[in-house]
Amino acid sequence: MFGMFNATKKDWDENRDTIEVEITDDEIIEEDLGQVALDILELEDSIIIIAPLAWVDINEVDISVARNILTISWERKTPEIYNDAWKILVQECFFWPYSRSIILPENLALNKIRATMENNLLIVEIPKLQFPSKSIKIDKLEG
Repeated sequence: MFGMFNATKKDWDENRDTIEVEITDDEIIEEDLGQVALDILELEDSIIIIAPLAWVDINEVDISVARNILTISWERKTPEIYNDAWKILVQECFFWPYSRSIILPENLALNKIRATMENNLLIVEIPKLQFPSKSIKIDKLEG
């Protein structure tokens, strides 16, 4: 194995402890965007993406497609009831920008995407491309 890399076992034994890796908290970058859980369903003629978006105005949801990546972005804003006068005892609801990107298969009609909001669920439907089937006759070449 060492011969493949023009090295010998002796080189390995002498140098194996010389690699230093330092990981500090400064190098860890926290993501500033939240991500929501979502479901992706495949039907015979389409793909359905379902994302729960509680406390979000439908007009503030942005859905974009670049190549075969669909991105859903929005911001859950802090309601007025949360103010400095209140003491929060438990906080499990988060208010910040969210974004979720999904890599889509290539066989979708991206120009026919339809999105609806129902009971705080964003439902994105993307039809599959429909290719007609055709039988091809094979001609015999005379030679």
